[in-house]
Amino acid sequence: MLSESTRRRSRPGGGPAGMLRRRSVRLAALGWLSGNVLVLALAEDALPFDWPAATTGTPAEHLIETNLALAEVFLLTALTWWLTRRRALPDLAERAPERSIAARETLFLVLYGAAGLALGFVLARLAGWHPFGLHLAGSIYGTHDLVTPMESIAWACYNLMVYAVVPLVFFTRRYPAEALNLRSNDRRADAMLIGVILLVESLVQIAVLDPGIFDLTGRQLMLGVPLTFVLYLAGAVLPAMIFIYAILVPRFLRLTGSTATTVILGGLTYTALHIWDAWTLFDTPGNAVLSLLFLLSTYFAPGMFKTVLTVRTGNAWVHVWAYHALAPHVLADTPHITHVFGLPGTPGH
Repeated sequence: MLSESTRRRSRPGGGPAGMLRRRSVRLAALGWLSGNVLVLALAEDALPFDWPAATTGTPAEHLIETNLALAEVFLLTALTWWLTRRRALPDLAERAPERSIAARETLFLVLYGAAGLALGFVLARLAGWHPFGLHLAGSIYGTHDLVTPMESIAWACYNLMVYAVVPLVFFTRRYPAEALNLRSNDRRADAMLIGVILLVESLVQIAVLDPGIFDLTGRQLMLGVPLTFVLYLAGAVLPAMIFIYAILVPRFLRLTGSTATTVILGGLTYTALHIWDAWTLFDTPGNAVLSLLFLLSTYFAPGMFKTVLTVRTGNAWVHVWAYHALAPHVLADTPHITHVFGLPGTPGH
């Protein structure tokens, strides 16, 4: 049996162009287009969400923004494929157990993740906080609600324990680090990929979103950047990395036999973990549908790209540094954390 190091190519469907021939890709594209039409039909003149940090206003403008974000993900995917085209790529399906065991473990993880979301909702509401999802209330879109330091710390600790520590302890007793995508097979190539993707994504965010981090004082940056990094690493980055990209992605690939389908499932799973974002509304059927559609438009593409980075490198750490911990979270969310913790220089402190 050939070792992973002797397999000169993975199974990415023959490159980005090959993925377009996959049935799952065509279905995902149809679903995305249908979602765009449904938003325009339901939203009429305005969206019902409280998005104080949004850069656009009308539903059509929001759709243009999310479709441009999807286009950027496609470009980043093509860039990743090109940068890794000469690598000896791992076969992640071989890192998962046999199909029957992989199916049981995947079902267990899906049910466990749903239970984690349900428990996070109940515990947070009992404490008078926003439900615990993969993002702290106020991330990305901002919020007019009060978010306290205690809520932020509790959110980070809960997510770290439920989605990272417990699954990691359970699975590391059964599988080696390489089987969980926790070890690099080519550190130099991974470092180069991380540097390029991080640079491109940072430049795009600075140019398009004009993040408020550049409006902070030196003291706020000195305190806020490490605080934001630690909180989001614990509450969002490591939970997603361990739960989805270390454990679930190899099992998705084993069960589907398709990299394209695995990438789509990675995007859907990443979206599902954000179901309790503070801006979502489930008070009416129309608002619930719009919430689900904008959860998909916000997180589906980034979740897919994180999966692409994992599949192309076999290293779940790559997406952490290239496309999650620093950009967007430190870049976009440091002003929010500065306000939550009332760091010196924040208005009202």
